[in-house]
Amino acid sequence: MVHKVKGVVARSKGAPVTLETILVPEPGPGEALVDILTSGVCHTDLHYKLGGISDDFPFLLGHEATGVVSAVGPDVTNVVPGDRVVLNWRAVCGNCRACNRGEAQYCFNTHNATQKMTLEDGTELSAALGIGAFVEKTLVAAGQCTKVDPDADAAAIGLLGCGVMAGLGAAINTGGVKRGDSVAVIGCGGVGVAAIAGAALAGATTVIAVDIDPKKLDRALELGATHAVDSSASDPVEKIRELTGGFGADVVIDAVGRPETYKQAFYARDLAGTVVLVGVPTPDMTLELPLLDVFGRGGSLKSSWYGDCLPSRDFPMLISLYKQGKLDLDAFVTERITIDQVEEAFDKMHAGAVLRSVVEL
Repeated sequence: MVHKVKGVVARSKGAPVTLETILVPEPGPGEALVDILTSGVCHTDLHYKLGGISDDFPFLLGHEATGVVSAVGPDVTNVVPGDRVVLNWRAVCGNCRACNRGEAQYCFNTHNATQKMTLEDGTELSAALGIGAFVEKTLVAAGQCTKVDPDADAAAIGLLGCGVMAGLGAAINTGGVKRGDSVAVIGCGGVGVAAIAGAALAGATTVIAVDIDPKKLDRALELGATHAVDSSASDPVEKIRELTGGFGADVVIDAVGRPETYKQAFYARDLAGTVVLVGVPTPDMTLELPLLDVFGRGGSLKSSWYGDCLPSRDFPMLISLYKQGKLDLDAFVTERITIDQVEEAFDKMHAGAVLRSVVEL
């Protein structure tokens, strides 16, 4: 049986997205069919649309999603029809060298559904991050489904599928923020503000938000920042040092991903402090630092891919904290939209007017 559903497709580089009929097959071995409830509009989807990830058009966009499993293929045991799930793009293999050494969050062989979803004319679609969630039904690898509490608001918890998890994890998992630490976050979009919330959740006592947009800084203060630095008006390195006794922060997170912001992060950390890169650079960007400074300052320079999360471990724990009122995921949902409003949501996101627009199906 093939399911005919509506979904959002990017047919060519930079062109407006279109709402199309998508053909979704029944799940095969190791696959799951999921009825999508919500999907956040993420910068990664915009990168796909603009050809910044690959040129394998057409793309079925969307990946930051919640849904309900409607069918599973042979040999699937982790979910059953009726389960509420958050989708993830780290379906761990269980057999690679990272998994075998007990570090599945670094799995080197994550996988997606084997079968392809198509347009009505048979054109195969490239699903964004192997998910493709701006659609009524999607086909994924069963390992991309993490079973979650069905009572939690789908729009809020779905953001753990990408951006919010990336930021929270950059602080908690990659950065290892501890009680009493000082933390600075450069760039206060959705991921950066999530990193601020993660630092506050971990017990950091000084949390410094850095951005050039006063509105973003205000949001950061609402979600856990103790100080705000407008880097268009003052040197962020000097301000971070000033706010940390002249030393620099224990952990500095670059949520922008540009050479200039990375250098700011590098020099704004304390000796033996940690720099975490979670903002995604473009392929043409290069970084130049004096090697003596890299050696002499000690500490750690890390990159954070998906917040170094393990969905089966992290999603249920964070949702529990959300339900206890300790993690305000609702604050990240700026607006709830319909599936035909994705193009307008990209414009709002690009303008910095929202933390997240969330498609409700």
